[in-house]
Amino acid sequence: MIKQILLSFLILVFGAGASFAASTCYTRAEAEAEQGLRIHSELMVIGLNCIKMNLNDGTNLYRRYNEFTKENIDIFSGYEGRMLEYFKRRGDKNPEASLNTLRTLMANNISNSAARMRPDQFCNRYAGRIFKASSMDHDTLKKWASTIYPSHPVSNPICEH
Repeated sequence: MIKQILLSFLILVFGAGASFAASTCYTRAEAEAEQGLRIHSELMVIGLNCIKMNLNDGTNLYRRYNEFTKENIDIFSGYEGRMLEYFKRRGDKNPEASLNTLRTLMANNISNSAARMRPDQFCNRYAGRIFKASSMDHDTLKKWASTIYPSHPVSNPICEH
């Protein structure tokens, strides 16, 4: 009798744990969405921090970031929608707040780099990312977002089923 109770308990605990893990892991598409939003959030911070920086040809980095966003709004909207669906699947009571928190954490991450550098150093180091991203077509941008780099891991494991 005790063995049956113990076995039932173990099945309940480990079964629930496996179910929970499956509901919180990312699909490949969700991992791409998180990475895409991270890229977009980082570019926003770069553009804002370098807003007064005009290049020799008169290009304003923040304006370039805004153009990039407009050109790729369908991709970023899709990524946001995919993450909202993930937060719903995970059982979050307010998926929109979870998305806002995620984007804020991403932006804060690069903002910390900006805070540790002089503005000119930060802009010289990171401005190239805006040009790199804005020169990409949709497929190249999606490929970049779907590549998980060890230095920029996603916040949840990828589902292996």
